[in-house]
Amino acid sequence: MELKDYWLTVRRRWRVVVASLVTTLALAALLTIQATPQYASSAGLFVSTGESDSNSAYTGNLFATQRVTSYADLVSSRTLADRVGDSLDDDPDTGSLTAAVSATVVPETVILQITATDPDPERARDIAQAYAEELGDLVTELETPDGKNRAPIKATIVDDAVVPTAAVSPQPARNLALGAVLGLLLGLGLAVARELLDTSLSSNDDIADVTNAPILGNIATDDAANLAPLEVLSSATPWAEAFRVLRTNMQYVEVDEEQKVIVMTSSLPGEGKSTTAINLALTTAMAGQRVVLVEADLRRPLIAERLQLDGAVGTTNVLIGKVKLSDALQEYKDSGLKVLACGPIPPNPSELLQSHAMEALLADLRRDFDVVLLDAPPLLPVTDAALLSTQADGAVIVVRHGRTTKDQLQHSIERLEAVDAKALGVVINQAPSRKNRTGYGYGYGYGYGFESETETSSKRSRREAKARVKAETKAAKSGKSGRRRA
Repeated sequence: MELKDYWLTVRRRWRVVVASLVTTLALAALLTIQATPQYASSAGLFVSTGESDSNSAYTGNLFATQRVTSYADLVSSRTLADRVGDSLDDDPDTGSLTAAVSATVVPETVILQITATDPDPERARDIAQAYAEELGDLVTELETPDGKNRAPIKATIVDDAVVPTAAVSPQPARNLALGAVLGLLLGLGLAVARELLDTSLSSNDDIADVTNAPILGNIATDDAANLAPLEVLSSATPWAEAFRVLRTNMQYVEVDEEQKVIVMTSSLPGEGKSTTAINLALTTAMAGQRVVLVEADLRRPLIAERLQLDGAVGTTNVLIGKVKLSDALQEYKDSGLKVLACGPIPPNPSELLQSHAMEALLADLRRDFDVVLLDAPPLLPVTDAALLSTQADGAVIVVRHGRTTKDQLQHSIERLEAVDAKALGVVINQAPSRKNRTGYGYGYGYGYGFESETETSSKRSRREAKARVKAETKAAKSGKSGRRRA
């Protein structure tokens, strides 16, 4: 992944990053609140040698420097802890004393600093002071040679322990800062991991990895989709504009066919193929073309209910010869769109769809209409859509952004190829809205970066207006020039 890919991943998965950040901040705040305040007190010892024990000050200082590191290790010994415990009034446990005390040597010096930590500030002072005193005595005992009364080296307290006034832990600012850093790192890691493991179709490149079929349309999520189709498509909304772009791009599909028969399908249910078929058919009819929308999903018909038409008579009645095609067709309001509903749900949908009667029906529809859209079942659960595609010019596959996976689209393409049918293109449904889109624009790639009709008309109007202004200016200048010559 390149840097740009990481940025796009964060933009797509920003909820994961924010959730991780908020969670770690909450945990850091909770741990900080619940933590017991700890106070630290320190005492300092100076390690030195006597003149009689060394020939020079340099040799004595070198000897003390070597010894001070060993004295720091004595602070963690059980021997010293036992002596400190005996000197304190509360007779603490040896293990707790060892855990509460640490010793450090100030770099390039012979100064040893002993620090004690405890929830009680006074007790922290007492422990640090007791350790400093007992260490001085222990050093004297250990360094005094047998038969001698004086040690060649000693540890002198130069800085007594005092009662601390402020707790050294917890530190809210530091804890929250660390929580924020860890949260961001964890969130970024989870976002990248989800991106790498996610096989759903969320960009043009994802679709290009599966098929060479062009992306014909990009239908964004829009609240206007809940309105009646004729109402929303008659207004200037992003939803209506997206279907106008789809209608324009569909003109470049199967250009050799004057009358087109196209199957609208998807990989699985719930990806929006029926809604896409309805709005595409209606948008095409509003452009003045003769369009018929056929309910070819004889298992779960939805078109009649969506358009509030009579679904009792339709495709199945025509296929079994009970009703004439002209009598079964219904017009959706005054839009000019003809609709052939499902009719009674048959027990054998696949047999009906691959029958000679279906071939004859499609031939009649192709003769009478410019565009025939067949709303077919999904490709993966049943074979109906693949069978219909062999009798049509091809199939347009509707995929749902972020839900349809690469494998599902691949298997759908394979279903069509297995019966020598053609995938005419892909329509992306429920994509992020335009202001939030990261992978799509109104240029759909693969040679289909067409302008919308509204944009084209607007640009044409601006060009005509500029031409009129230039013509009027030129005419005015010509008139002035003629008057001067006169």
